[in-house]
Amino acid sequence: MKQSIYQMLVLFLLLILCMVGASACVKDAPKEEFLAEREPPIDEKGQEKPAGQPIKIGFSMDTLLEERWLKDRDLFKESIEALGAEVEILAANGNDALQILQAEKLISEGVDLLVIVPHNAEATAAVVHKAHQAGIKVVAYDRLVKNADIDLYISFDNEKVGELQAQAMLEEAPKGNYVYLGGAETDNNAHMMKKGVYNVLQPLIDKGDIKIVYDQWTQDWAPENAKENMAAALSANGGKVDAVIAANDATAGGALEALKGYGLAEKIPVAGQDAELAGIQRIVQGTQTMTVYKPIKTLAKETAELAVALAKGEKVAVNRKVHNGKAEVPAVFLSPVRVDGTNLEDTVIADGFHSETAIYGPQ
Repeated sequence: MKQSIYQMLVLFLLLILCMVGASACVKDAPKEEFLAEREPPIDEKGQEKPAGQPIKIGFSMDTLLEERWLKDRDLFKESIEALGAEVEILAANGNDALQILQAEKLISEGVDLLVIVPHNAEATAAVVHKAHQAGIKVVAYDRLVKNADIDLYISFDNEKVGELQAQAMLEEAPKGNYVYLGGAETDNNAHMMKKGVYNVLQPLIDKGDIKIVYDQWTQDWAPENAKENMAAALSANGGKVDAVIAANDATAGGALEALKGYGLAEKIPVAGQDAELAGIQRIVQGTQTMTVYKPIKTLAKETAELAVALAKGEKVAVNRKVHNGKAEVPAVFLSPVRVDGTNLEDTVIADGFHSETAIYGPQ
């Protein structure tokens, strides 16, 4: 009898333990569903937003210290407001910690969707995770966020940018010593552009026609760092350089400053990217050979439309998938355009990107 009572007690205790274990499993499941389903955004008081309020987009930008990004900011704001939505824009000017804090601020304010231009493709992965915990989707604008489940990436075909640069330089210098000045190593776009450059140049490197005599990243895309790199390339090669491919027009400008010191500013072809006004003016003056124009008005407008649609829970169409180290990210890629002295009128001027007066002066 005692043994029977003992067995009943043991069975009872086992039953209690199983019930506790099952309860723990049930508690864990909703957490995964919350992260996957992206519950509706909440405001700063932790309450779900009332229906009828306008969509609010948060725009976290790396920097506003370059002409190009000032245009992106203004065009994106204009496009968002044209859709009847609101936007709050914060820029960190190259400070990773500040960008994360600013993005967290936008998340805490309960924006309906976060658009981010990352300074550091790796560091901003934490921002994506926090946004998703709050039920907020994240769109990467022009630059990819690495190792994060971002909801959409929209940019230009940056590999194609590099290919256009390399093809233009080969027309000017089919053989010889090449210098490559990359962008910031922390920027995924810089890696994609470099890949495009080498897609074109590698067969000629293997053949022996082209020799890469200097290849260096440019910290923070800073022109002064590009100038130092170019000076180092010239010094190491006794000034014997036949072509320079710079990742954007700002770095091309820095390279040209160094070339001036060697009396080579108008003698060596130089490629850039972004179609900045200074770069276009140098093309007119004959010191820069070409640039790659990325119609950012189209980028800003497309991103605004996609962001608002996603914030409303609507489906959007994509044309690519990009692996970012963690996931296959739905992406929309736009086409870049080669610009040189032959097609300024048909590209940057026709689009209103730069005016004739700004390029050529009042005369």
